[in-house]
Amino acid sequence: MARAEASPLTTHVLNTGDGVPASRMALSLHRLDHNLLVWSLLTVGTTNEDGRCPGIIAREAFTPGMYKLRFETGQYWESMNQTTFYPYVEIIFKITDPDQRFHLPLLLSRFSYSTYRGS
Repeated sequence: MARAEASPLTTHVLNTGDGVPASRMALSLHRLDHNLLVWSLLTVGTTNEDGRCPGIIAREAFTPGMYKLRFETGQYWESMNQTTFYPYVEIIFKITDPDQRFHLPLLLSRFSYSTYRGS
């Protein structure tokens, strides 16, 4: 993981069904290679006790392009002996100005999720 203070991309996963942060959820960040039309893995991480994953990517590695943030929601729910309809959630987004900060929260329950671009 990149250093937390240098990351232009942040996330916060909230288990809205239980009203708690979604801690210990595995996630990964990918970038689309436009020439090959395949996703390249950039980094992996796990949410902390507050449901955040600091330092996802360093500013110098964050360039314009198409990205995917994948959350391993099935493993998260299984770790709590619960089932879910969604085995994973992928948020695909396009970066045109990497000098901005981007916050991508994931609001999650076992049978629904939502996301938005924060700042």
